[in-house]
This record gives sequence, structure tokens and C-alpha cells, in this order.
Amino acid sequence: PSPSLSPSALLPPGAGGPGAEVRSLSVRRDRIQALCQVDLTVVPGETVALMGRNGAGKSTLLGALVGLVEPSAGTVLAGGLVPHRTPPRDLLRQVGLVPQDPRDLLYADTVAAECAAADRDAGAAPGTCRALVSGLLPDIADGTHPRDLSEGQCLALALAVILTARPPLLLLDEPTRGLDYAAKGRLVTVLRELAAEGHAIVLATHDVELAAELAHRVVLLADGEVIADGPTDDIVVSSPSFAPQVTKILAPQRWLTVTEVREALA
Repeated sequence: PSPSLSPSALLPPGAGGPGAEVRSLSVRRDRIQALCQVDLTVVPGETVALMGRNGAGKSTLLGALVGLVEPSAGTVLAGGLVPHRTPPRDLLRQVGLVPQDPRDLLYADTVAAECAAADRDAGAAPGTCRALVSGLLPDIADGTHPRDLSEGQCLALALAVILTARPPLLLLDEPTRGLDYAAKGRLVTVLRELAAEGHAIVLATHDVELAAELAHRVVLLADGEVIADGPTDDIVVSSPSFAPQVTKILAPQRWLTVTEVREALA
């Protein structure tokens, strides 16, 4: 039997107009060329996985999209804005980044205080962030100090803080690091729903299983350059280093996930 549709075949039909547009982007840090002539377009409803070895430029590209990194050459637009020239409060409503360590976003003494601050910063109705937290992980108590949360709970809180502003472009840097299987499953569900609602999502990840589950496209980076950009099934099947286990086991069939195999056998 032929495989069921991969994520690259499920892009919402209404997706159009770039959520992010990068043209000939180069970034130099001290003597290191972190990015060189990178092009990337991400449209609403699309999930793109940035993959590559450590030092390939994934986090630098995310930093440029959220205004933390200034280009040495080329252009970056996020929601039509130039990130590094846009006041953070304005940029917050267009693009949000969940960094490798979600604790970098958390400053208050309690979960409730973090949620209240997120509501204020986003101009959202009181309780908006708290409702998002409860949807991701219902067992986080209001009075808990963020430092006492597990990795998965920290990620849930940071993601809720970012999503309170409903940014059209969502960036996540290694979002499954430290997550157990159940927490990873909840994250996949949330990100699928966000993409279905029209959010553009860019994930920097080493997790090939996550990319296979979620990404419409995979962009491979090496030494700051894009070396491949295409539908997930095309890229990961042709790259032994980034193929998920299902693909490796069932090659030359073009299977990516257990779900695909299960649906075909049913």
C-alpha cells in the first residue's frame, strides 16, 4: 500500500502571504560566519523544521526572526516588520520565540504572576494565559514558583506566555528537550492545532521524530548555509542522518511515522 498523506500534503488551502520572509541573510559574529546567504519563506498555516548539527545556524536564524540578532547583510521580515528595528512590544504581537531554556522567559515568583504579566504585556483579557497553561498542563498550581517546575511544565508555561499575544509567527528552539513521551505528545497536539488555525511555525530541532510528525517542510542547515529545503518526506528520506526510525527500518518505502503505518494497515 502507498503511505498515507504526510504533513507536507496537509498545508491548509487558505495559507498564503509570508508569515516570515528572509532574503540573502548573512550574520557574522566576531570572526565566525554564523549565516551566509540564507533564504527562507514561511506562510501562515505552515510548519517548518530547521535541522542541522550543532553550530549549523539554527538558533541564529531564529534570533534574526525575533530581532535578537541583527543581519550583517540581507533582509528579514516577520509579519511585515523588520524585527531588529521594531519595538519589542509591537513585535510581541507578530512573532514569539520559546528559547532552548524556557526559564529565560520566566521572571515572576509564581505561575499566577507570570500569567498576569503575560496578559498585561499582550493586552489580553485577564485569565487568558492561565487558561492556556491549564490546556497544556492542567496540574500546574497558581502558587508554584517557576523554578520548581519540571522541564515539561516550564515549556508549557513559557509557551502559554508567548501564545497569550497570539503571534502569527511562532518560533521554538529545541522544544522537546527534556520532555517525556506524554508531554511531547501534548506539545505535538497543540502545535498541530495552532498550524490549523493559521499560525506559521518554525522549529529548530534535532528531534527527527518531531519533524516527521509536524513539519510540512524541512530546511537543512550546515555551516550557516541552507543545503536542502523541501517537503519533509523528500528531505528526511534522502538524508540518513535525519531520517526517523520508521523510515530507516522500512526503507525503501517512504514511511515517516508509526501513525502512517497504522492507518495504512487498518
